[in-house]
Amino acid sequence: MEKTIENYLQEGKEHMQKAVDHFANELVSIRTGKANPAIVAGIHVESYGALTALQHVANVTAVDSKTISIQPWDRSIIKVIEKALLASNLGITPMNDGETIRLTIPPLTEERRKILVKQAFALGEDARVSLRSTRHKLMDQIKKQVDNGYPEDMGKKKEKEVEKMIDDFSHKIDELLKAKEKDILTV
Repeated sequence: MEKTIENYLQEGKEHMQKAVDHFANELVSIRTGKANPAIVAGIHVESYGALTALQHVANVTAVDSKTISIQPWDRSIIKVIEKALLASNLGITPMNDGETIRLTIPPLTEERRKILVKQAFALGEDARVSLRSTRHKLMDQIKKQVDNGYPEDMGKKKEKEVEKMIDDFSHKIDELLKAKEKDILTV
């Protein structure tokens, strides 16, 4: 069974949504000066011979707006967690009391805030590149279908539909960026 234009459009829409979702997840990892357990979400530790996500071996919580608490379920891996945190380039020195590791989030300098905003905008541009790539593929498929006998006026309508999808998803990226920029720049 050959794919129809509608199938391609649905796949394209799903791909665009995944790009926006991925962008939103990437934004979470950018530090804003506030304690957020998502800051350590990408850290993995060696546990019982396997590389495991930190949140799978410890309870990770934000105690207050400046402190993240990491309490391992098995105290024997506390040193391993501490080493993983140091190696992760978070820029935060963990404090280990033997039972719990605390990360105190330092206030961001104005210069660091500007760097983080640039980083967020770079991630936004990557998401937009993904959207444009998907648009290009969809437009090619529409042109192929028109060449194979699909009505040209319907093809033009489908191209406009693709452009509307791109506009909608670009707007979502812009909204996420504005919210993150505000979050980073708020002292």
